[in-house]
Amino acid sequence: MAWVILLIAGVLECVWAVGLKYAEGFTRPLPSVLTVSAMVASFWLLSIAMKTVPVGTAYAVWTGIGAAGVALAGMLLFDEPRELARFFCIFLIIAGVAGLRLLAR
Repeated sequence: MAWVILLIAGVLECVWAVGLKYAEGFTRPLPSVLTVSAMVASFWLLSIAMKTVPVGTAYAVWTGIGAAGVALAGMLLFDEPRELARFFCIFLIIAGVAGLRLLAR
């Protein structure tokens, strides 16, 4: 169950990171409230997952999900470059996260 919670925390990290763009420096109220809410929920779920998952693994998985997810979101939502090299780097992040999950005890 801790891994599911960690996955949700990672997805919420993507939400708040993308939300920062829409909040425009916290000048837009609704996106700002949603962004801060996603931040709080993401950190809270990460802390719950860390009760079971080792701290180094949990944090690396959480940031890996966030990094890969936000990079993909940037391509989809903000027309960031869609080069093969970028996709390969995202693949490496996902492979690292999967490796940490497989090697976790």
